[in-house]
Amino acid sequence: MLLSPEKPIAGLLTPLFALRSDHDLGIGDTDALRELVVWARKLGFSLVQLLPINETGNDHSPYNAISSVALDPATLALTPERVPDLDPAERAAILAESDPAALREGPVDYARVKPLKRRLLEAAFARFEVRAWRTNARRAREFRLWCGQQSGWLEGYTLFRVLMDENGGSEMWDRWPQAQQTLESARGWLASLSARRQREWERRRRYHAYVQWIAFGQWEALRRFAGEHGVALMGDVPIGVSYYGADVFSQPGLFNLEWSGGAPPERVFQSDPFTEKWGQNWGVPMYRWGRHRETGFAWWRQRVARVRNLFHLFRVDHVLGFYRMYGFPWRPGENGTFLPLSEEEARERTGGSLPHFIPRDDDTPEHREANRREGEEILRTLLEETGPHRLIGEDLGVVPDYVRPSLHSMGIAGFKIPQWERRPDWSLIPGGEYERLSIATYATHDHPPLAAFWDGMCAAAWAGDEHQRWELDRLMAFAGIHEARHYDDGIREALLGALFRSNAWIAVAMITDLLGSRKRFNVPGSVAQTNWSERLNRTVAQWSREETLRLEGIVRLLRESGRA
Repeated sequence: MLLSPEKPIAGLLTPLFALRSDHDLGIGDTDALRELVVWARKLGFSLVQLLPINETGNDHSPYNAISSVALDPATLALTPERVPDLDPAERAAILAESDPAALREGPVDYARVKPLKRRLLEAAFARFEVRAWRTNARRAREFRLWCGQQSGWLEGYTLFRVLMDENGGSEMWDRWPQAQQTLESARGWLASLSARRQREWERRRRYHAYVQWIAFGQWEALRRFAGEHGVALMGDVPIGVSYYGADVFSQPGLFNLEWSGGAPPERVFQSDPFTEKWGQNWGVPMYRWGRHRETGFAWWRQRVARVRNLFHLFRVDHVLGFYRMYGFPWRPGENGTFLPLSEEEARERTGGSLPHFIPRDDDTPEHREANRREGEEILRTLLEETGPHRLIGEDLGVVPDYVRPSLHSMGIAGFKIPQWERRPDWSLIPGGEYERLSIATYATHDHPPLAAFWDGMCAAAWAGDEHQRWELDRLMAFAGIHEARHYDDGIREALLGALFRSNAWIAVAMITDLLGSRKRFNVPGSVAQTNWSERLNRTVAQWSREETLRLEGIVRLLRESGRA
């Protein structure tokens, strides 16, 4: 579908796991997303923004994926309609043992959801082997062709996944037996096995390749479905990949494993002492950009090319990392040790290093120019794979003054968070003055929903917090709100209306803000069961029946702003 900044549109940010449907298996899936696409289009939204859909490890964070390419099987709709190899009777028997109705209640129970979906996929694969693989039927030939086309990443990934299975489902390759800890040593170990065991290993690798074949097929079909309904899908490419993932295992030379990527300290995250003092230590490995440059950035080209087939456009999370990334000389597991230390004490433990920007800080004009030049080199390479207006840069946090002009010069839209966009006198910049090549939104997946954010500001202001009163007054002026009161439909419409009336190309509302929910999807710097697991209270079908009348004001605002 044609997307151009000349035509402003509106979108919904919706984590897939949070969606509910009448027949899901305890987590949002591609069928629930189909329902959302239809519902969003009826309201007048033309875009659905998702979090990353790559396969996650045991922490379930979409920003710590175990593969830069492989898709998460948990996202799949596992019905005979979507997986032709799945026998209806066998599916019913498996579900009868799992109580899917109970799974649909409450947050995502990954410990039950993932094994259930694996059982269904293994049943489908076993039937595929009997009905197609052994007879070299058409589906088997299509599968072989697909595997050949994906061999650049699939070979290392399937070996990594089978080794995970071999080691109790753990992705921590540095705790596996010595002979399995690298791609080359694992190949040698595999070659030493008996012919029978090697055949079993090949079958298990073929299973994981089959799952990815099914996954890419579902998501490519979903992209077509959304386009036919006039809705663009926006994917998400995290700046990093998991330290414990197939990419590091297969191509360790591309990564600097001595340093962990993250973000510098920010006052906005005062709820977490470590983040406030040292910053966010994400634990993702840093890149050896020299090695990437020698290959023509082949790994990045491959990564972006696969995403291009699944989404109409996509954002790069923490695009600042292409210019320079904040690095920690210790892994996240050591954060507790470093929290109480002074800088001098920390240096003693690390051999002289402290967290800093890599490859260099922005402390001199020469360093700033070098960071700008090298960041643009990488991004221009990605643009060669994506085409115009399909790459979005998440340029939030501590943003160097050269980054946004740099993105703009390449035609890459950045983000506008209204409460953070300020004039020199600290008043909020009116939405009408936003650059057209931008995305306006009040929140990302890391922020509290508007209802909680608004009421928190009001409560603090009413309690005498002068700073919060000052901030509240400015947000009220931005949205044209004349009375500070508890969050209600009128406040919601005023806030979202100001967003829709802005000059930004895309105005995005988080699904919780549209529905008035107080659910929160992630708290940065924390490890909590509620992160990446909260689900919305009702199914998409229930929204269609129950929310349409309540959202008439939103529909009117979309039409009046020209975004419908």
